[in-house]
Amino acid sequence: MEALESTPDVRARMSRQKSKDTKIEVALRKALHASGLRFRVHGRPVKGVRREADIVFGPARVAVFVDGCFWHGCPEHATWPRRNAEFWRAKIEGNRARDRDTDARLAEAGWLAVRVWEHEPPAESAVRVAEVVARRRAERTARAVARTAARAAVARPVVGGVRTVAGEAPAEDGGPSAG
Repeated sequence: MEALESTPDVRARMSRQKSKDTKIEVALRKALHASGLRFRVHGRPVKGVRREADIVFGPARVAVFVDGCFWHGCPEHATWPRRNAEFWRAKIEGNRARDRDTDARLAEAGWLAVRVWEHEPPAESAVRVAEVVARRRAERTARAVARTAARAAVARPVVGGVRTVAGEAPAEDGGPSAG
């Protein structure tokens, strides 16, 4: 790869760009915490997938990514630099492709990726994330209840050596239990 044209000012400015704990990310976390939600920060939701989510709700299997408008090509606010245009177009398109791949890998593992743009108000984003987490938690609870009910229907009690249907008494017709 050939060396890119750049100035010391540009290099200095780009090196100061934060990748973690940006203002919008911190504001979103504060809003989520204030609403009573608890989560992990900067975690890998799926082992073996080298992608880190900004906010992770483990049991609900929700991974939140706060995407910068420039770096991820926001449809509303993306700008295309004129200097080193080919490099930046490839970089931003590569970020978009990686985002799609990350979402697909998480979905394959049973996770839901939620994307929040940096221009979205943190309070609105927090409401949207909270709704998704609540829905996923409710779905998880419903699945657990269904599994428990299915196990209870299969495991029938044994009374006097006779297996009965759950909730019924054994037959008194002189069978093996009437002795």
